[in-house]
Amino acid sequence: QWVYNILEKKAEADRIVHENPDPSNGFVLVPDLKWNQNQLDDLYLIALVHCREIKSLRDLTAEHLPLLRNILQEGKEAIVKRFGVPGSQLRIYLHYQPSYHHLHVHFTALGYDAPGSSVERAHLLSDVIDNLAMDSMYYQKRALTFPLRADEPLFKKFQEAGKV
Repeated sequence: QWVYNILEKKAEADRIVHENPDPSNGFVLVPDLKWNQNQLDDLYLIALVHCREIKSLRDLTAEHLPLLRNILQEGKEAIVKRFGVPGSQLRIYLHYQPSYHHLHVHFTALGYDAPGSSVERAHLLSDVIDNLAMDSMYYQKRALTFPLRADEPLFKKFQEAGKV
């Protein structure tokens, strides 16, 4: 509901850094709640897509390339304009498995070791774009490795199925 409240401007409208209102290829860029915005060393923003049907990396196809390219280009432009941090100093990625199932893209300072920015969970947006440009169904076909904590319900399901 938090995501929908932001997209509908029922919450945090004053925190929006950038918005592309297009219903298919647009998004809202907001500071992540983990970032206090007092310094740039731990810069952390989230792009939330307007399209509610895209839940995660697994749903993406080449059809979504205009959306992903918009997020990459406009997100970097908005961050350099607002915070003076160039795109070369950003890590821009998607999580798999995501913490919530509404497509969102993380923008963090390159030097910041953000939670979930490790290679096991983070998929760089530029790589996602390249992969989908090569094969529209890349993320439906590809085996994706991801870490799970021992106390997570999904881990327990894997254990019960004899997959761990």
